[in-house]
Amino acid sequence: MRLFVGLGNPGAKYARNRHNIGFLAVDEIARRHGFAPWRRRFQGETSEGALGTERVILLKPTTYMNESGRSVQEAAGFFKIATGDVTVFHDELELPPGKVRVKIGGGIAGHNGLRSISAHIGNEYRRVRLGIGHPGVKELVHGHVLSDFAKADNDWVATLCDAVAEHAALVAKGTDATFANRVHLAMQAKGFLTKDDNGKE
Repeated sequence: MRLFVGLGNPGAKYARNRHNIGFLAVDEIARRHGFAPWRRRFQGETSEGALGTERVILLKPTTYMNESGRSVQEAAGFFKIATGDVTVFHDELELPPGKVRVKIGGGIAGHNGLRSISAHIGNEYRRVRLGIGHPGVKELVHGHVLSDFAKADNDWVATLCDAVAEHAALVAKGTDATFANRVHLAMQAKGFLTKDDNGKE
């Protein structure tokens, strides 16, 4: 069994924030693959289904970002899911908009959601890093991540979430490089990325 965690903040006012792209990604996974209706538990919302041959629990913590680890720890503990079988989908400032990277462990780069999860379950979980771009200077970061995507962003965000959902079974199977490459090719086909990068870490 796998636990896929989308990071974001709960409530309508945050729904289209850049910080909430993790929520958007797992929502699309649930929709595309016919997962069960979302239900409230583990200080979050969960939906269950299958990706390929893997049973997957989707989780959206509703604790607010900086307490996400409490929800993840509860869900992982209940289902007896090891840290290595947890995958977190989150916004990544250090990647251009629409780029995707997958890595296991490593630093948290100031991301409060990752900091909380690492504090609760350890650091060796998989991260699917969804690029939202950097505003250019550190002082603008907080406002950038907690602002809504611009209307001009809607097409690439939708394409990215669709590609992540389409190829999510590859993440469940652990074929991270293939997943990242497939998402990159899907973005490239729609004109959002160039050929200079194949999505590998």
